[in-house]
Amino acid sequence: MSELFDCTDETTRAEGIAAAVEAVGRRGCVVLPTDTVYGIGADAFSPQAVAVLLAAKGRGRTMPPPVLIAHPRVLDGLAIDVTEQTRALAEAFWPGGLTLIVVAQPSLTWDLGETRGTVALRVPDDEIARTLLEQTGPLAVSSANRHGQEAAHNAEQAREALAESVEVYLDGGERSDSASSTIIDCTVAPPRVVRSGAISIERIREVVPEVLDLCDDEPCEDDEGTPTA
Repeated sequence: MSELFDCTDETTRAEGIAAAVEAVGRRGCVVLPTDTVYGIGADAFSPQAVAVLLAAKGRGRTMPPPVLIAHPRVLDGLAIDVTEQTRALAEAFWPGGLTLIVVAQPSLTWDLGETRGTVALRVPDDEIARTLLEQTGPLAVSSANRHGQEAAHNAEQAREALAESVEVYLDGGERSDSASSTIIDCTVAPPRVVRSGAISIERIREVVPEVLDLCDDEPCEDDEGTPTA
């Protein structure tokens, strides 16, 4: 049976983090708050755990989850060919609501799905999430909802959607005013926004002026991507 921990209380938070670390170690899934929306997370280096995550969401391997990390310095351990533009964006917006798609280290033993050799990375601006990530290492994390449903803005919404497919729910309070992260593909030149979100294109271009927006240089279509944490 899954457990829910009130992480707004320091004592219960410590218990919840410990339970979540154990669940991740068993290749189970956990729900955690982030600075954007609630996410369902699993060990990024366990193909079995990632498969359980995708099954819980009702998603296939063609929609691989992004990976949350505790510190920007982890970037170089997970990616190669990191450009100065990518580093500038990470320095400016991590921790925060910006996800960067980079070329994954080919030596890493992970299987996130059909990534075509890339990985989407983010450092969340949330104390609970980063405390967990410091103890578990990188987590594959997607929005805590079934595929096609609205992203969860609190732990109860996540529990209604995911039920017993998740072992531990960490309740960090409401995230009702939070947008999903902005996603930038840094494997192309110039980098391009592939999903708009918490960080506006105006703020992004203050750091890297050449970043292309969704509609630049091509016909604009509605962004129908499934929210990620």
